[in-house]
Amino acid sequence: MSTSTSTSTSTSTRISTSTSTSTQLPVAEPAEVRAAAARLIRADGRAFTAVLALNALAAAAGLVGPWLLGRIINEVRAGGGVAVVDRLALVILLCALAQLLLARGARFVGHRFGERTLARVREEYVDRALALPASVVERAGTGDLTARGTADVAAVGTTLRDVGPELLISSVQALFLIGAVFVLDPFLGCCAVLAQSGIWFVLRWYLRRARTGYLAEGAATSEVAEIVSATAAGARTVEAFGLRQRRVAASRDALEASRRTRMRTLYLRCVFFLAVEVSYVLPVAVVLMVGGALHERGAMSLGAVVAAALYLRQLESPLDTVLMRMEQLQSSGASFARVEGLGRAPRTVPSGSPAPVDDQIDVRGVRYAYDRGGEVLRGVDLTVRPGERLAVVGPSGAGKTTLSRLLAGIDVPGAGSVTVGGVPVADLDPEQLRRQVVLVTQEHHVFLGTVRDNLLIAEPAAGDTELWAALTAVGADDWVRELPEGLDTELGSGGPAAQAAPVAGQAPRQAGAPVADGSRAQQLALARVVLADPHTLILDEATALLDPTTARHTERALAAVLEGRTVIAIAHRLHTAHDADRVAVMEDGRLTELGTHESLVAAEGAYAALWHSWHGEPSGPC
Repeated sequence: MSTSTSTSTSTSTRISTSTSTSTQLPVAEPAEVRAAAARLIRADGRAFTAVLALNALAAAAGLVGPWLLGRIINEVRAGGGVAVVDRLALVILLCALAQLLLARGARFVGHRFGERTLARVREEYVDRALALPASVVERAGTGDLTARGTADVAAVGTTLRDVGPELLISSVQALFLIGAVFVLDPFLGCCAVLAQSGIWFVLRWYLRRARTGYLAEGAATSEVAEIVSATAAGARTVEAFGLRQRRVAASRDALEASRRTRMRTLYLRCVFFLAVEVSYVLPVAVVLMVGGALHERGAMSLGAVVAAALYLRQLESPLDTVLMRMEQLQSSGASFARVEGLGRAPRTVPSGSPAPVDDQIDVRGVRYAYDRGGEVLRGVDLTVRPGERLAVVGPSGAGKTTLSRLLAGIDVPGAGSVTVGGVPVADLDPEQLRRQVVLVTQEHHVFLGTVRDNLLIAEPAAGDTELWAALTAVGADDWVRELPEGLDTELGSGGPAAQAAPVAGQAPRQAGAPVADGSRAQQLALARVVLADPHTLILDEATALLDPTTARHTERALAAVLEGRTVIAIAHRLHTAHDADRVAVMEDGRLTELGTHESLVAAEGAYAALWHSWHGEPSGPC
């Protein structure tokens, strides 16, 4: 089987199963979201307290104007002169200026609080994402993880920076204004509250439905992102297998589902905003009518009626802000629930797991089945001795890659056990696992940064001597030395290393293509393996993107560097099996043959047929 066919088939499988079957990551419950918000507030409690204090002072300063205006009206009706009016007007002006300065100060402190808190949210999200087991990410799909880390985190950031401070300011102002009406006249205050009671019922109706609606909208957005990313990543496979119409249909279905969820939330907003706009007029009208009747009977001064009406008129602005921001809070609250939900996902094993007694790997009675699929491994038994070179061969779909994932601790067997030194591989903490077993596939990633940065991921304490030794071991030292700044050359899209020469058998790469698309990315990944220095190395088509000559050189260089270590190679080029100490043959999820190359060829079984086919020779007698 050719490498290109294997790669395309794998990509095709991912594309065909990514339409709408991904298992999305969990979502936090409302109580968990409230607890997370309280934790973030406590982390910067001094700034939050300052925001509260400044908002309270600004709201208090804003109350003075209407009250003094009522005093002016009463003074004029009582025959007061211009001096009294001028004096009170000056106080109103000073209070307005104080309110402006205090409000701007509160907004400044609130924005700084929001930015610092957003930084904590982003850092926590990255930490949680990095702690997710690879199997969890694969089942959920990168689209969901990406949507949460971009759109949802951005929505949370907008809330912390803008919505939160404005909601806080407006809430304090609204409470002070309503309190001021009660101080002027409790009866008018009660009338105003009763006139605004309709807002409470509409708000309650809205809140009961908003969270579900926005969560559904977020999930639909994640599904769209997943389908788009899968289609873009496998564009060549889509064209090769004629999947264009299927991908277009899947995209349309996802977009239609997203449109329906957005129309649902739009309907909720339309009903909510309409009811709110009507509710603004009622309190002012009620107070004017009731206050006017009381004034006619001499039970209330005209200044008190005017002041109460002005307070309620002023209430419209903060109340409008509160209700508008409340709507945004529902949207961002759903986003926060999706971001915080990452904390509920399964984690990698914490530190403190027992240390393996030796380097022997034992596979006993292992069975495994993927979600939405049949059983892939069916009772596999295998022992890999320390320092052994084992090649795993077999037709496509035989279970070779699945076995490699179990050996590397990425997945956990459904039945049976995979142990290293007597300890289940999946129970090792990440640091132990990195030192014990490393899986290298043909899918590599080059991080934005320098060559040095990309290598230090594996061993942060490595010096230049160790870095060059690792590059030399995999045959990458020549092209790294040719880079403008050597180890300090920036890699990534458009960088010098991205202009690598095309790999034999592949189309020339476009200028600015990411370095991760070529053989140099594989060499960097293999250099990281050398630096990580594991006792067991699992190679799953790790040299698939290298031309045969470079692949052979790299494999021999690795073999020399990893002398004395265990190497398990998922082999499609059978020269790897020829060089191995033993060869394991997988067929239909079972281990059917195990032995040396010579003994298996002599046995004239499945391996012998593969070997003869590889060399274009007729197979032996049946």
